Amino acid sequence: MQVSELMTREVITVFPDTPVVEIARRMLQHHISGIPVVERDGRLVGIVTETDLVVRNANVHFPTFLQILDARIYLSSPRHFEEELRRALGTVAADVMTREVQTVRPDDDISVAATLMFDRRINPIPVVEDSILRGIISRTDIIRHILAQEVDGSSQ
Repeated sequence: MQVSELMTREVITVFPDTPVVEIARRMLQHHISGIPVVERDGRLVGIVTETDLVVRNANVHFPTFLQILDARIYLSSPRHFEEELRRALGTVAADVMTREVQTVRPDDDISVAATLMFDRRINPIPVVEDSILRGIISRTDIIRHILAQEVDGSSQ
């Protein structure tokens, strides 16, 4: 079965300048765990998930370093700290979104989406064709499919 057969085609999206408060409101209102961020032309540029919003209330991990005289030697990348700080203080989608989005194509088998969800622990996954958002698939869609198969199999 292809992703296009299970995906939600009417996707709730936001723009990069959408306030974080509005994103949270839409997620709760529509009972969804992630919202794709698109440009005005429909091109996918990121996704905001519950995890991206929860980080706003998490403790920021300061980089560890050694101070030797006037030299500071970082033991971990300060870039990670800067990224956490950007997300924690962000006020719009562009500030808090995940930019490197894992996607699937409409003609991919659902096993591709399910494997990504399991291996990378991501949910939902945008469905993209030629950089344009075509739909979204979530764990719920796959579970619904499993249930439908079971019900169809039981009635035979």
